[in-house]
Amino acid sequence: MGAIVSMEAHRPRITEADTAMRAERAARLIAANGATAIRTHADLTEANGVTSVAALLHVRELLADLVRIEVFALSGWPSIGAAGAQQRALLREAVAMGIDGIGGCPHLEAHPAAANETFLALAQEAGLPLDLHTDETLDRSRFALEDLAERVLDRAFPHRVTASHCVSLGMQTEAVQARVAEKLAAAAISVVALPSSNLFLQGRDHQVAMPRALTPVRALRRAGVNVAAGADNLQDPFNPVGRGDCMETAGLMVMAGHVLPDEAYAMVSSRVRQLMGLAAAGTAVGEVADLVLVPARTTREAIAFGPPGRVVIRAGRVVDAH
Repeated sequence: MGAIVSMEAHRPRITEADTAMRAERAARLIAANGATAIRTHADLTEANGVTSVAALLHVRELLADLVRIEVFALSGWPSIGAAGAQQRALLREAVAMGIDGIGGCPHLEAHPAAANETFLALAQEAGLPLDLHTDETLDRSRFALEDLAERVLDRAFPHRVTASHCVSLGMQTEAVQARVAEKLAAAAISVVALPSSNLFLQGRDHQVAMPRALTPVRALRRAGVNVAAGADNLQDPFNPVGRGDCMETAGLMVMAGHVLPDEAYAMVSSRVRQLMGLAAAGTAVGEVADLVLVPARTTREAIAFGPPGRVVIRAGRVVDAH
């Protein structure tokens, strides 16, 4: 909450032009490090209106030849009931502006299950995929992920659904983790671990037996859930460091998530493409030539050193070489 309060306090100083400038700089950095597709959440609040959404949509079009950018509106709260009417109106305005998906934070709402229903309904109305910041807390009682899976199944929701963070799932028993993982797999919900943000934000009040604050990757993968990894924040109050490099995220998953290098790399590459609904990329005939050439002998070495001198290829065309 300290990071949220800090952002809100400084919001009046953040203009649309400033947001667009910083977003372009970040996107160019991430793309130069090898990413050919990026999903970003743009804040959408009553105080900020559609300013961030407009800025990110501008950058999406500006850099269309360099990198694919998906802009999801990250709804503020409350979004439910009479108190959330204005927030829902803002989401519909963002849809009309051309966003790529709906997002929100059910765990910050008074009734997370009701928020799940609201966001699913809005996404279905708009015909867009859903990516929710889900259960980003170590409080095991704030646990709406299972409800989300059940609602997706009950609705036969026709669009892609992603649950990001899913931290409190890691605080549940192994039996609960297995049960929820099976429902997520049945609902075809992808899960995104976000180690850089959650390792920094969570656990600071647990000085004894400090938790790692990551979703339980092993239980999810065992059930067949598509588990990806990303970086929710880049040099802001939610994560003051970070270099905009997917190799950095893969390294954090190796160290903090107990994932071996080949799987960690898949979590920041092919598994991300899967949740974004993109065709498989690779060097085989018929695969999309969205590639990064890295001067390393093995995947493990590429993650360990994060070497410069990469060549980034998008749709068969070199877009960055340095």
